[in-house]
Amino acid sequence: MIAMVMTACTGQEAEMAEAAQDKFNYVVDQFADLQILRYQVPGFEALSLKQKQLLYHLSEAALMGRDILFDQNCRYNLPIRRTLEAIYKGYKGDRKEPQFIALETYLKRVWFANGIHHHYAEDKFVPGFTPEFFRSCVEQVEVSELPLAEGQTVGQFVAGISPVIFDPEVMPKRSVQSGDADLIQVSANNYYGEGVTQKEVEDFYAEMKAGKDTVSPISYGLNSRLVKENGKLVEKVWKVGGLYSPAIEKIVSELQKAVAFAENEAQKAIIEKLIEYYQTGDLKTFDAYSILWVEDTVSDVDFVNGFIETYGDPLGMKASWESTVNFINKEATKRTKVISDNAQWFEDHSPVDKRFKKEKVKGVSAKVITVSMLGGDCYPATPIGINLPNADWIRRDHGSKSVTIENITEAYDKASQGNGFSEEFVWSDAEREMLKKYGFITDNLHTDLHECLGHGSGKLLPGTDPDALKAYSSTLEEARADLFGLYYLGDAKLVELGLVPDADAHKAEYYKYIMNGLMTQLVRIEQGKNVEEAHMRNRQLIAKWVYEKGKADHVVELKQRDGKTYVLVNDYAKLRELFGCLLAEVQRIKSEGDFAAGKKLVEDYGVKVDPVLHAEVLERYAKLNLAPYKGFVNPVMKEIKSDTGEVTDVVLDYTEGYADQMLRYSTEYSFLPSYNK
Repeated sequence: MIAMVMTACTGQEAEMAEAAQDKFNYVVDQFADLQILRYQVPGFEALSLKQKQLLYHLSEAALMGRDILFDQNCRYNLPIRRTLEAIYKGYKGDRKEPQFIALETYLKRVWFANGIHHHYAEDKFVPGFTPEFFRSCVEQVEVSELPLAEGQTVGQFVAGISPVIFDPEVMPKRSVQSGDADLIQVSANNYYGEGVTQKEVEDFYAEMKAGKDTVSPISYGLNSRLVKENGKLVEKVWKVGGLYSPAIEKIVSELQKAVAFAENEAQKAIIEKLIEYYQTGDLKTFDAYSILWVEDTVSDVDFVNGFIETYGDPLGMKASWESTVNFINKEATKRTKVISDNAQWFEDHSPVDKRFKKEKVKGVSAKVITVSMLGGDCYPATPIGINLPNADWIRRDHGSKSVTIENITEAYDKASQGNGFSEEFVWSDAEREMLKKYGFITDNLHTDLHECLGHGSGKLLPGTDPDALKAYSSTLEEARADLFGLYYLGDAKLVELGLVPDADAHKAEYYKYIMNGLMTQLVRIEQGKNVEEAHMRNRQLIAKWVYEKGKADHVVELKQRDGKTYVLVNDYAKLRELFGCLLAEVQRIKSEGDFAAGKKLVEDYGVKVDPVLHAEVLERYAKLNLAPYKGFVNPVMKEIKSDTGEVTDVVLDYTEGYADQMLRYSTEYSFLPSYNK
């Protein structure tokens, strides 16, 4: 009877949890090409108080560096954001006036992109308000609220900042990833000082690397801005006492508080080593921290905090600041444990040349996580999976740690249900039913394989420079990981391991991936533009390559019906073979550092857009009134204290709106001056 009662209670609790989830309002706001969502943090309430306090301080550290990313993306981002916020808060005119509404939308886009350039396309936003309206708004703001430089008048400030906002020829693109121009000088990001050229950067770091350790090299240039002082190149290191010190000091302060709540000695050592890195800026210390972090596979709570990803640097060297805070989803992690336990099998059976395979896969760990806070370059737009560390030699000698963020993928899935997209773009009911039956499973599994095995697979040949692929490195690395996941999704081994229900499941991900790469991701690009962002280039590269190479056998077709274009996959087995062939070539390019071949592959397949198809896709998508990009507001994490000031609980509040959160963050987590030199 006791067992029956317990089973009944468990069933009721599950039903109640599911009902609560169905009532959760995922959508917060929509504007321009963006939709803002909420995510839930299931399981947070069941954590111990100590774990919650650890998450709280790590989450505070995740918010303290927000200004850093704004400044990294463009040196004018902080003064522009602060000016727009001052106008938004103090505007005394009609807030329903079209010009003010346009200014509000522009500010919301600046918040989302952490600057004045699109977070994905990287083009500068075109404001829907006039320079005259902007000037009149600035003149209404109290002078003390404006980010004026020392000795600068309001008129001088407006004259200086207006071209940056309004002139399409001034800083038009945040990061130019390809082409014949000087990639450093034509990019608006703030990783390099004024007047620094691409050749000077490449020569500077080539000289720095010369004669140094090539077996376990540090990540040269990762945590600094390279500038000219008196005609000489100098690194301005991001550390306590260096560039961005006011924000980094706040990050360190919260990390120091987190130490007291570490789950174990290993986790305590990780946090302390990260603090040391922030205090010294020493990249060897960063490597030591990364090794400690990747080897901790027992802690339930985990986090990323630092200068990590190099997508924003045209040369793929300097890293943006980012943070995520999370805890393990133990039930879902059973899936990724099966994958990581079989990592050697996957490596051995990969279709790549034996010379490029790891003889012994080390330390591959994977888990499914529940994220509780997003920060820096992971906010508001966030990855759905992460594989770190990025240093190839650490992966080789110590392994890698991979995560799939399932509460984020679940939020995407819930928010997209019934939006009409599938009916408009999917070929037939057969594909729609296949996507409905298998889509969520295979999408998460592809992320698992991409992060856990794809990024961790293969090896560089001895003497290959990790930076050899330069501007094409990010695109090719994402392609390599995606191809690894796609190839193995169709392998019978996944059925044998119980990761998919049957041998047809992979077809859902294959169809969706090819449709996205050939067609539907084009909704994210302005008409007349090419593909710029690394992940989008990767997906188009793969989809176009297999489409072209499989044309003779009609493996994939673009078919017309009622004046509309659709993707049809005719031969899933041959499609998998093509994925394997391309994986072998991309791995060769990386392993050998073949820049010429890598450049050709990306430029031939990943960049150019068919203007006729693009126009059609945009027109069809516009009728659905959907936003092609999505991001998130964070839950508000609050400490509950007793009368004596003792923390008795930490709770989450999901009610904060988008503008409210952004304005609060700009008030409570803004520590840098407007101009950082």
